[in-house]
Amino acid sequence: MHTLAGPAASTLANASLSLQRTTSQRIGGSLNSVSALGVSLDSRNQRSSFTGAWAGTEASSVKCKLQGSIHLPAFSMDGDFIIGGAFSLHSYTQTVSHDYTIMPEPVRCKGSINADELQLSHAMVFAIEEINNNTELLPGIRLGYQIYDSCASVSMTVHLAFQFLNSLDLVFHTGKNCSQSGMVMAVVGESGSTPSISMSRIISPFNIPQVSPSATCTCLSNKQQYPSFFRTIPSDQFQAAALAKLIKHFDWTWIGAVRSDSDYGNNGIASFLEAAQREGICVEYSLSFYRTHPHSRIQKVADVIRRSKAVVVVAFASSGDMKILFEELSREPFPPRQWIGSESWVTNPGLRKYSFLAGTIGFGIQKSVIPGFRNFLLNLSFAQVAVSPLLTEFWEDSFNCTIKERKKVCNGTEDIKTLQTPYTDTSQLRISNMVYKAVYAIAHAIHNALCQGRNVTAQCDKLTKLQSKQILTELKKVHFSRNGYDVSFDTNGDPVAIYELVNWQKTMAGITDIVNVGLYDASLPEGQEFQINKNIIWMEGSTKVPVSVCSGSCPPGTRKVLQKGKPICCYDCTACPEGEISNTTDSTDCLPCHKEFWPNAKRDTCIPKPVEFLSFQDILGITLATFSILGAFLAIITAAIFFYHRTSPIVRANNSELSFLLLISLTLCFLCSLTFIGAPSEWSCMLRHTAFGITFVLCISCVLGKTIVVLIAFKATLPGSNVMKWFGPLQQRMTVMSFTFIQVLICTIWLVVSPPVPIKNLTTYKEIIILECALGSAVGFWVVLGYIGLLASFCFVLAVLARKLPDNFNEAKLITFSMLIFCAVWITFIPAYVSSPGKFTVVVEIFAILASSFGLMLCIFAPKCFIILFKPEKNTKKCLMNKNQS
Repeated sequence: MHTLAGPAASTLANASLSLQRTTSQRIGGSLNSVSALGVSLDSRNQRSSFTGAWAGTEASSVKCKLQGSIHLPAFSMDGDFIIGGAFSLHSYTQTVSHDYTIMPEPVRCKGSINADELQLSHAMVFAIEEINNNTELLPGIRLGYQIYDSCASVSMTVHLAFQFLNSLDLVFHTGKNCSQSGMVMAVVGESGSTPSISMSRIISPFNIPQVSPSATCTCLSNKQQYPSFFRTIPSDQFQAAALAKLIKHFDWTWIGAVRSDSDYGNNGIASFLEAAQREGICVEYSLSFYRTHPHSRIQKVADVIRRSKAVVVVAFASSGDMKILFEELSREPFPPRQWIGSESWVTNPGLRKYSFLAGTIGFGIQKSVIPGFRNFLLNLSFAQVAVSPLLTEFWEDSFNCTIKERKKVCNGTEDIKTLQTPYTDTSQLRISNMVYKAVYAIAHAIHNALCQGRNVTAQCDKLTKLQSKQILTELKKVHFSRNGYDVSFDTNGDPVAIYELVNWQKTMAGITDIVNVGLYDASLPEGQEFQINKNIIWMEGSTKVPVSVCSGSCPPGTRKVLQKGKPICCYDCTACPEGEISNTTDSTDCLPCHKEFWPNAKRDTCIPKPVEFLSFQDILGITLATFSILGAFLAIITAAIFFYHRTSPIVRANNSELSFLLLISLTLCFLCSLTFIGAPSEWSCMLRHTAFGITFVLCISCVLGKTIVVLIAFKATLPGSNVMKWFGPLQQRMTVMSFTFIQVLICTIWLVVSPPVPIKNLTTYKEIIILECALGSAVGFWVVLGYIGLLASFCFVLAVLARKLPDNFNEAKLITFSMLIFCAVWITFIPAYVSSPGKFTVVVEIFAILASSFGLMLCIFAPKCFIILFKPEKNTKKCLMNKNQS
């Protein structure tokens, strides 16, 4: 729980560590005279009278001569074995100026009574009396107690520790006779972590067990430094982890943190920050303060909270410190803040008066029920109060009266049952149950050391000399259940960590209630410790979880880029690079898609890349297919016209056999372009290039044959020439077949060695897949084109040579022009083919095929068809034989 000492605690603790080295022998001197301790006892029933230390010397027959400077117990009772208690019944000590000329006075407490701590001290008394009346636990043995007020002071706690040690030689003086009293076998306390540290350093070398009900500092789990320390409240190590998981659960990544400048606050927040870092939570600020700090220090902390961007504030501080901070915050309005409280203050009803705390959540110790405890608290008579200075102070503060004769005199008619104070509030009993369990744990350890058997058959020997070391050993092994609550300690002296998640909710009447909305059980498997079973009301009465982030969440399709010089929670959201996606919120990296996939528009998922090829459904594909079919149809029509007029002079004069063969090859040229349209397959890839190469060679071979025939025909007209017999119809057919066979051979070798194959082109375009035919062997492809080009060039040269020969039937001019078009098309094809991407490579190749085919068709056959169909008068031998007129 809370630490009730300031920054000086460490120095004092170290001083106490030095002091303990001088106490290796039993402490004597003035402390040996701690006689009577203000105890008023009835020797017959051994009941405690709750008298104060000073009251005991006035109201009983016990007379003690007090020697030296000692601190007297607030409540005490003799017994066979004494349990010490230390509680912060006051929160401050008097400031004393030392001039080093006179002996300093003892440290005295000041301020009002802490009603919460008063209830804790009475919980200890109640537990001891309940044990003394128990016939099963320590039968025949009575426990006593010495309960002190530590004033929330380390120096006072150190003083008390030495008094507990001095009890080893404690002597009671009854009248003129002295009798041996019980030793302090164990200590319950202190309430705060820093005083507990100081006390443990002193009493641990003497093996006196210390069981704290509310000191939660993680450091106290170190058994090398604090070997005799135990606690019934969980360590802050568990609370820090629970708070970090809570904050992570609600996706808060940008928070503020404040803490008490004490062992409790500093160690607690250190454990929390370590856990928060593991959960990816960033802290905008982490500030410490203490209730004794100057007002300017508290004001600075409040100003940072007001100005900060963080909406969520984690407060790891004691109730007293938080009250000071809340007082300062309430002076000026500030933006709404979602408070996350540690167990020290989040279940404190006294802080509910601050309206801006509505919606606070945090982990608190479990509520509990202690049967009979409320009646015990209320069974406080005026006579008991009158003889106890501490109870007198409490009574006067509670009823605003005075027992001495002043303004308003307390007359005993005051009814404690009407009080509404933390002392009488038993609705929660969180820390009080920790005290109750601590006393029972010590009692069970004593029982295990002294007694044989359990329940009503147990036999205990109270004459056995019991050492505190034996209790320390047995305390490590205790495991029992009381009122439904299990009690045991692990190797670090810590219990099983179980917390309630509480939420401060305003009722319709405007009253803030502390409502249990969940549970955290550290004993459950990983991931199952945290449970929320009720709706949480947040700050300003909202049911919507507040947002506390440095930067908003990055949606899928983006990634986080850290802002320079800022924590990892401060970042910018940047769209994923091309070809990459992120499908989670707040992704730190984008993932590349598979090579056949591409990000969608939002870049949050990979979708298959669209597959592209020249299809019969494309406008371009339809257009080219139409021209291809049209060209083939024109070639067939022309062949039909020639066949119908095959006996006419113009058909006979133009080598009708080669003309028909040329028309057939042109038809195939037009039709082979269709193989380039559609999805590529193995057969279509091999067919398209070989069919194109062979049909074009057949076509050019026919044109070349016609050109040679023209030249030879005119050579044959010369006197004495018989050249025509060497290039008759048979030779013409053989020439065409020979040239075509060479191309067939080239294509065969190409298909055997490295044929064209269909591939998915993933490199030309990043976002699409192009289905195309890989050439297999580029050499084979360019050899096929080269051979066609060679024949076309040879034909063009011969046609040029024959273009000026006489007579109208000379078609060399038409062949020259057709070859000129053919060569121009295929020369421009090469750079266009190489530079065209994707399906446009196929388009360029089809266009070249169709353009060159139409060039041959129109240049060679169109004029003849025109004469046949529209100028039949010129389709005569006489007209064809006439010489050209200049």
